[in-house]
Amino acid sequence: MIATDTLMQILQRFQFLEASMAEGTSDIAVLAKEYSDLKPVVDEIQSYQQLTSDIADAEEMLLDPEMKELADEELPVLRARLPLAESALQLTLLPKDEADARPAMLEIRPGTGGDEAGLFAGDLMRMYQRYCDNHGWKFEIIEYNESELGGVKELVARISGENVFARLKYESGVHRVQRVPTTESGGRIHTSAATVAVLPEAQDVDININTNDIRIDTMRASGAGGQHVNTTDSAVRITHIPTGIIVVSAEKSQHRNREIAMTVLKTRLYDLERQKLHDERSASRKSMVGSGDRSERIRTYNFPQGRMTDHRINLTLYKLDQVMAGDLDETIDALTTHAQAELLAEMEN
Repeated sequence: MIATDTLMQILQRFQFLEASMAEGTSDIAVLAKEYSDLKPVVDEIQSYQQLTSDIADAEEMLLDPEMKELADEELPVLRARLPLAESALQLTLLPKDEADARPAMLEIRPGTGGDEAGLFAGDLMRMYQRYCDNHGWKFEIIEYNESELGGVKELVARISGENVFARLKYESGVHRVQRVPTTESGGRIHTSAATVAVLPEAQDVDININTNDIRIDTMRASGAGGQHVNTTDSAVRITHIPTGIIVVSAEKSQHRNREIAMTVLKTRLYDLERQKLHDERSASRKSMVGSGDRSERIRTYNFPQGRMTDHRINLTLYKLDQVMAGDLDETIDALTTHAQAELLAEMEN
């Protein structure tokens, strides 16, 4: 049962926002953001209230002999709609992750499996690039180190667009591949892995970095890295002394490199804070969708069988070619729905 007091508080807050915006207050941008966030919730509340009102009216009609036959027809239909309306409303009332609408930093690194792990990391990079293309998102490579065979040693990319982190946040973890490597002459299937991390981009208000806590070095870029390595002294490396986090950016502009590296550093520090809060909240419970731990195996891509399996929700799809081509929505939708169900169950307990 949905608490009426909660619904009334939301409606009253929405009415206050409407009135304040009409008056043209100075903090109109802040009010507009909250108004926009509340609007879909209010729409669901009003739909739910209209339905419950219609049910109450139909129940009153049962007492009127002239209207009873009509009420007998309407009531079952209206009551059948109630569970769906309640479910839709409960979903809109779930606690929101304030980072959902933010851009995200995508980091991919090979794990066990040698050269094949690097090639698989490259396949994952292209999979996410195609997914971003499908959604009209911008995929900006910040750091890219290529292996001798054309695989990925390390990738850091910034992804911007609508609800990027909300869609990609369940991708963090160990991705495993089972296939016959191109370097394998005997035709044997090998198992390799790559680690994916998706971090919500930090905002200036999230993290305040003390200048005494960082060391900034300018250096000459070297080694493999394709278009992101040059022969100037423009590369910037920032070390966050308290945590030991090191960030490198090797674009052509030293000023731009410093800006990029600070953004990545803030994002990683912000992620540390989020992980700390998450661990505290879930000390007595681990969500089946996964903790977001980078060491947790979340998915297997089996090429001989043409299947992808997400182990967190026991989802298996026999369309690996489409998945590797960026068709991830079915999997991401299922993970999102499962996470919402877990939150609903948590709220009811």
